[in-house]
Amino acid sequence: MSDKKPIDIDTVDADMAITLGLLTAVEREGQVTQRSLAGELGIALGLANSYLKRAAHKGWIKVQQVPPNRYAYYVTPQGFHEKARLTAEYLSSSLTFFRRAKTQISEALEEFVAQDRRAVVLIGVSELAEIAALCQLQIDVTLIGIVDPDSSKDSFAGLPVVRRIEDLPAGEAYLITDVKKSQATYDAMIARYGMARVKAPRLLHVRTDKPAARPELPQ
Repeated sequence: MSDKKPIDIDTVDADMAITLGLLTAVEREGQVTQRSLAGELGIALGLANSYLKRAAHKGWIKVQQVPPNRYAYYVTPQGFHEKARLTAEYLSSSLTFFRRAKTQISEALEEFVAQDRRAVVLIGVSELAEIAALCQLQIDVTLIGIVDPDSSKDSFAGLPVVRRIEDLPAGEAYLITDVKKSQATYDAMIARYGMARVKAPRLLHVRTDKPAARPELPQ
């Protein structure tokens, strides 16, 4: 689990997000480096280089060498057109993702309510945790906090963040909001608390069969 927001979650296309981020960065500051671009987009250096080369090949950016051994990048008119197209498409995908996530998280929380389990702990700092915090406003549950051993945050989406489950008051149910290691986290949680008390939004695509071996727990 990580504080960095992932680029790709289900319907939000990673390639589109990286390309849009690249064009935005180049438009904002022409003399970006591959390293600074990789850091801004949260991708590997080699991948940033590949995307720069592809953008240049497609005519979205122009590259000019600036001594000593540096390059300046410029967004072309074709690149501005592509950026506008990607922005519209990305917003549409993001809104679709939000609606799907909100529906699935609400369904999971309603199932907990039907089981008379209203004290819910979120597992993982992510966009899904933010959406769960919004869903709480419309559903009779109390979100106790978020468990994320890899997070440096003390709070997120108005909820306390802790490294170990034991650092929160006891929960009655657990919702997986970890988007990095969803399956491993889900397996660990059901091994400890049982399948009835643990749920994951369908968009995480976790297997819901019982794991054969007990994995490492987030504590």
